[in-house]
Amino acid sequence: MEAPVEPRARRLFGGSARTLGDLATSPFRADRDRIVGSPFFTRLGGVTQVVSPGGSGLLVHNRLTHSLKVAQVARAIAERLTADGSQRDLMEKLGGCDPDVVEAAALAHDLGHPPFGHLGERVLDRLARHRLGLADGFEGNAQSYRIVTSTEIRGAATTGLDLTAAVRAAMLKYPWTRLDHPDPHPRLMDPPPRGATAPFDDPDSGSTKFGAYRTEVDDLRQARAPFVGRVADWQQTVEASVMDTADDIAYAIHDVEDFYRVGVLQQGAVAAELMAWQREGASLRSITDAALTTSARRPGAAIERLRRQLHGKDGWIADDDAFAAAVEHVRGELVEGLLALPFDGSIEAEQYVTRFSARWTTRFVDAITVVEQPSVRSGHVLLGPAQWHEVQVLKFVHHRFVLARPDLALHQRGQARLLGTLVEALLEWLLDPEEESRLPRRLHDLVELAEAELHPRTPDRIGKARGRAIVDFVAQLTDGQAVAMLDSLSGRSGALWTDAFVL
Repeated sequence: MEAPVEPRARRLFGGSARTLGDLATSPFRADRDRIVGSPFFTRLGGVTQVVSPGGSGLLVHNRLTHSLKVAQVARAIAERLTADGSQRDLMEKLGGCDPDVVEAAALAHDLGHPPFGHLGERVLDRLARHRLGLADGFEGNAQSYRIVTSTEIRGAATTGLDLTAAVRAAMLKYPWTRLDHPDPHPRLMDPPPRGATAPFDDPDSGSTKFGAYRTEVDDLRQARAPFVGRVADWQQTVEASVMDTADDIAYAIHDVEDFYRVGVLQQGAVAAELMAWQREGASLRSITDAALTTSARRPGAAIERLRRQLHGKDGWIADDDAFAAAVEHVRGELVEGLLALPFDGSIEAEQYVTRFSARWTTRFVDAITVVEQPSVRSGHVLLGPAQWHEVQVLKFVHHRFVLARPDLALHQRGQARLLGTLVEALLEWLLDPEEESRLPRRLHDLVELAEAELHPRTPDRIGKARGRAIVDFVAQLTDGQAVAMLDSLSGRSGALWTDAFVL
C-alpha cells in the first residue's frame, strides 16, 4: 500500500522528489494509478488516432493503445538513460529524470484529445475562436493539462487529478500559453521553438501548439517552478522531452504498422516514390521549388520536398548524407521487408509485424542522448542524426500514402461537419431559457466551473463560460458518443432512454 501524501505536498513535489529511496512511497506511482483509473483515460479507447476505430474494418490504434505504447517507449528511454552514469549526471543538473514520472506523463499526454483525432482538434479550435469567442481556442495538449488540473469533477469539488508538479511539468511538451506566457513569448524568438509559430493564415492568433490555457497558467508556473534556472522557461523538462520523443517514435512506427494491416500502404506506390528519388536525386535537386510544386505527381518529387523542408526548418540537424541513408534504410525495411507481402491476418504475418515494430523501437531507443545545450528546435533529449532522419522518412510515408488520400479526406470532412453541427446544437440548447433545468448535468457543471475561472469583469463573461463549457463537453466525448449525441439532438435517434449515456 502506498503511503498517504498530503494533496498540497503532492502538488509541490518537483525535481527534489527524485531522491526518494523507497519507490513504494513514490507519489509518482500514485499519479500513474490516478491517471489510469480516470474515466478520461478509459474514454481514449473510443477516440480516433488517425481513422475511427470501427472505420477500417480491422483493429487499428486508438488514443488509448497509442498512450500505452508511448508510456512503454518513454519508460524504456528513461530507464536506459538513468542507467548511464554520464547521462545521469547531466540529467540531474537539468532537473532529473524519473521513469515513473515519464511513464505517468506519457499515459496522461492525450487525455484532452477530442473525437476524431487531429481533425477534431482543428475543428474545435476554429469553432472555439471564431464562433464561441474564446481567444485561447482549443488545443489538445492544453486540454489534457486542463483535465488533470481542473475539470475532473469529484462531487462538488473541481480538483483535477491532483498530480505532482513533476508529472504536470513532464506533460508540458509546449510550456507556454497561446499568446502571452512566458514574456517574451516563444513565437517571437528567431527561430521559434517547434510548435510555437503562428498559423500562416492567422498570424495574430498566437502559437499553433501550446501547453496550457490562460486559466491554467498559474498552475503551469507552479509545476515548472522546481526547474527555474535549470532549463529555459520555454524549454521542455528532461522528462517532458523523453515523453515527446517517445510520442514521435510511437507515431512513426505504429501508423505505418496500422495502414499496412488495413491494406492502404502498398509496396508499389511506396517503392516508386523512394526508389525514384534514389535514382534521380541529382536531377530533382536541380529543380526550383516552384517547378517541384508543379511536378507533384512525379515519383520522387514529394520526398525531395521533404528533404528541402527539413533543411528549411531543422538545419541544425538536417544532413543530405543522413537523409539518403535514411531513405535507403526505410526502403530496405519497409519496401523489401514489411510491404513485400500483403497482410493476410495469419500468425506468421502478425509475428512479422511484431518483429518489425520491435526492431525499429529498439533502434530508436538505443539512439537517444541527452545534450546540455540543444537547438531551439529540439529538447534536451533527442535521437541520433541517423535515427532522427529515419523518423522523418517514416512519417513522410504515412503522410504521403495515408493522410493525403481523397477517401480519407471525404471521411474527415463528414466528421468535421458533424462536430460543427454538434457545437451549434449544444449552444442553441444552452441559450434556451426554458431548458436550463434540463441541461445535461455535466454541461451545467462545466459552465459553473468556467464562470468561476474568469475574472468578474471579463467582457461577456457568461458567454465565454458557456463557450468553454461546450468545448470541454464535446472534447470529453468518444467518437461514438459524438455521433450518438448529434443523432439525438437531430431527432434521428429512437432510443430514448439509452441516449442518456452521452450526457
